Amino acid sequence: MSAKVAMVTGGGQGIGEAIATRLFNDGFSVGIVDMNEDNAKKVAAKLSPDGSKAVGVKADVSKRDDMFAAVNAVEEKFGDFNVLVNNAGLGPTTPIDTITEDQFRLVYGVNVGGVLWGTQAAHAAFKKLGHGGKIINATSQAGVVGNPNLALYSGTKFAVRGITQVTARDLAGEGITANAYAPGIVKTPMMFDIAHQVGKNAGKDDDWGMQQFAKDIALKRLSEPEDVAAAVSFLAGPDSNYVTGQTLIVDGGMQFQ
Repeated sequence: MSAKVAMVTGGGQGIGEAIATRLFNDGFSVGIVDMNEDNAKKVAAKLSPDGSKAVGVKADVSKRDDMFAAVNAVEEKFGDFNVLVNNAGLGPTTPIDTITEDQFRLVYGVNVGGVLWGTQAAHAAFKKLGHGGKIINATSQAGVVGNPNLALYSGTKFAVRGITQVTARDLAGEGITANAYAPGIVKTPMMFDIAHQVGKNAGKDDDWGMQQFAKDIALKRLSEPEDVAAAVSFLAGPDSNYVTGQTLIVDGGMQFQ
């Protein structure tokens, strides 16, 4: 896969950084997209110090023009475009009565808008280049079963699964597959913040908040970002060429389908 090019949104930290690293190690040239340009460029420099196989790009995924510009920048840098990983997301804790219009616009803009605009931009690149490709979207185990205090986040992640299925049907004739990955409780700054807020809302500590999500994991451990990256590696590689429209749950056995 040495000639392949992938782009990962939210690639400047956490799961996104792990995905970018894994795809780079799989032989992809990688575009790392993040709102925090410094983080994106640091990850790119760590992977490819001479800049030949990784590039950091600043973009707000909730803005359509930014996503098209990012895909174009990665395609122009590496001369091709094969895989898009719509990984960027926000996960605020939102008890039902606390949700504001601004929160709604922000979270849906990033988590759902980012997937839609990224899909459009990748589709345009695939058509321009005259070949198919792979679109891989981040949902969540909270997009499989609703989680407490996560009305906005869970809602967006259910939406991502629906968009993924429609994309798979609509673009299959062009040799484009669309799949999603659903992480569980991953050791990332976002997850620890969610656990903190859930515990705080209940008058409990951070450990209690984390256990509300982690207590039912069959494998009895929290996920590392690399666990998720391994699943995305499968979806990005040739072994998944006959897989489309699916959600691959990577949660250690929290939800069984």
